[in-house]
Amino acid sequence: MGCAILVGMATATLLLSCPDQKGLVASTAEWVFRNNGNIVHADQHTDASEGVFFQRIEFELEGFDLGREQILPGLAPLAERFGMRCDVRFSDDRPRVAILVSKQAHCMYDLLARWRMGELAAEIPLVISNHPDQGDVAAHFDVSFVHLPVTPETRVEQESAMLALLAEHDIDLVVLARYMQILSPGFVAKYASRIINIHHSFLPAFAGGRPYHQAHDRGVKLIGVTAHYATAELDEGPIIEQDVVRVSHRDSVVDLVRKGRDLEMIVLAQAVRAHLAHRVLVYGRKTVVFD
Repeated sequence: MGCAILVGMATATLLLSCPDQKGLVASTAEWVFRNNGNIVHADQHTDASEGVFFQRIEFELEGFDLGREQILPGLAPLAERFGMRCDVRFSDDRPRVAILVSKQAHCMYDLLARWRMGELAAEIPLVISNHPDQGDVAAHFDVSFVHLPVTPETRVEQESAMLALLAEHDIDLVVLARYMQILSPGFVAKYASRIINIHHSFLPAFAGGRPYHQAHDRGVKLIGVTAHYATAELDEGPIIEQDVVRVSHRDSVVDLVRKGRDLEMIVLAQAVRAHLAHRVLVYGRKTVVFD
């Protein structure tokens, strides 16, 4: 059971990247104009150190001369001229999201609540967990819950079952909402740049178990949270969103855990929202996240 989101006129959003060169902004704007389009948002960035140009263009579909399936083919001559990588998504599409969770429910609950309130332009039909604990939470939001326990000996079978479920539900994005299992490189490869993980630190500080205990032992003054795309390299994927909160000597481990959980929910929601809005462009080990 989703929640309707009030939207205006349907739009197409292009994400473009290519070597930086003269005429890029003018040429892309002219292409939209030549096809009878009206640009409603445009943003661009140049990575001067690497000489790479990035652009996000959103334009109205009403009155546009090209059908949705014709947009990328119609852009092909321009892409070939400038050596562009191009991707397009549409504002009235609702990507299908699966949430993977273990025992801690705060990130999962927050995402489902935001979705129910209409903050996330997506459908969330599926929650998968290696523990049975959160079945009642999923049921509360009328979302299918599947318990797939895992041991070192059953990991391959468990991942195969997860992939089958993701395919069955036509999942576009996987969110690791404190899913405390390492996914295999083969699993990650099937959803490249489509698995978002939340990590309890500024990577790679305080990696591993009991991060807030480590932070407390070191007397840190800031604790941080990182949301990133999962890759075959553990916790090394392109970063989408980060934030910090101040702590002090007066904060116990319990205080740090509470503050960290609050931050995890906010940062993960921001990262998921940016992905759904087609505001994240991945290049190499980095991202450009347009406002």
